[in-house]
Amino acid sequence: MFSIEVKRLYWLADDGKDHPEDLCLHGTVAVQIGSERFEDDCTVSAAALELLKTLSEDHVDLHKGEQMLPCCGHCYFEGENDTVWNCGCPNGSDWSVRHINDAVELETENGTKAVIPMEQYKTAVFAFADTIKAYYDSHLPKMPEDALDIGWYPVFWREWARRRSEVL
Repeated sequence: MFSIEVKRLYWLADDGKDHPEDLCLHGTVAVQIGSERFEDDCTVSAAALELLKTLSEDHVDLHKGEQMLPCCGHCYFEGENDTVWNCGCPNGSDWSVRHINDAVELETENGTKAVIPMEQYKTAVFAFADTIKAYYDSHLPKMPEDALDIGWYPVFWREWARRRSEVL
């Protein structure tokens, strides 16, 4: 069993206003992996991209700065081949994702394991990512302000779109 549910979404200022300069969306997320359920406040935009990456890549190096539910998503860097990576803080929730034939094996930090059919996993990841994207789309366009943000922000969305459209 695997589920990932958005409980609440907000910009960092959390004052009910739209903030075009705030590039990273935050929220409270509930996750169910096997018999284990947990909630965390995190940078949901970074979480969605990390989840999209796991549709084609394993995620096994836990807490190496790219947690599945990262506390921080404010320090992105451009990688190779139109990708970005998030160098966040050590806080956040993480679990491993290993591809096994037509399934993924998920393992929490507490050792709870669940094997999920790939189609079911993909459906949950796409639903989560689509919820985050819809929130962005319902707000003012984001306006990167400094040179670093101007560099990584469009790459973030290109990678998102490419990974969201991948057919497995």
